[in-house]
Amino acid sequence: MAFFVLLHPVMSTIIYPSPIFGPVHSRRLGISLGINLLPADGKVCSFDCIYCECGFNKDHRPTLPFPKREEVAKHLEETLRKMAADGQLPDVLTFAGNGEPTCHPQFAEIIDDTIRLRDQYCPEAKVSVLSNSTFIHRPQVHEALMRVDNNILKLDTIDPTYIQKVDRPNGAYDVHQIIEQMKAFDGHLIIQTMFMRGETEIGSQESVDNTGEEYVGPWLEAVKAIRPQQVMIYTIDRETPAQGLLKATHEQLDAIRDRVIAAGIPCTASY
Repeated sequence: MAFFVLLHPVMSTIIYPSPIFGPVHSRRLGISLGINLLPADGKVCSFDCIYCECGFNKDHRPTLPFPKREEVAKHLEETLRKMAADGQLPDVLTFAGNGEPTCHPQFAEIIDDTIRLRDQYCPEAKVSVLSNSTFIHRPQVHEALMRVDNNILKLDTIDPTYIQKVDRPNGAYDVHQIIEQMKAFDGHLIIQTMFMRGETEIGSQESVDNTGEEYVGPWLEAVKAIRPQQVMIYTIDRETPAQGLLKATHEQLDAIRDRVIAAGIPCTASY
């Protein structure tokens, strides 16, 4: 079965099919069958990150609705049945796509459907959710994330100014509340952090380098307080909607990774 992504004609950023896409090769997760709970023709996200591979929110306003729970289950079962017949099962079923998956009104029920189908067709596969953490305060979202194998939550920094400049949340966002809500998972989470260098001209030309001690030190203290089962650090891999962004170097990522490991927390770096 071929690996693919769908390229949107604007700015070469990626708009994924819905509700199922792939399989794709994930740097961090292996052979991943994607589950996109957002509309197929646009982006819906509570962040508007300047590095997002799906582009800026304003450039991809959807016209289609969210896929319904029954539609997701139907397409997922059809795809898994075909993959099983082809003898190529996924390593992971990953909730990702065009924005924030946990904002779907039936997110918890879809998680239950996915676990049931995983157990039926590919019991060795992991169920993963890539989330920006903005809805983990909702009891149903928290409980659903406790049921998945890989609860992967974003924490790029604990600096509020950097968050507003780079992650650009829509509405109120208190990183200290997010950290407390992450602690409530009692270790059942993986923290995912983007490290990068360069400058952005959005608003004004400013550095977006979060690899220095003023960012890494406080972030590491927060990670130690959260006590995740793992940390995944990574850097830019695809074209970004904002210009002037640069990859963190191998040396920078390795140094951060080694500090996390020295704190007793498993950590991987993707370059």
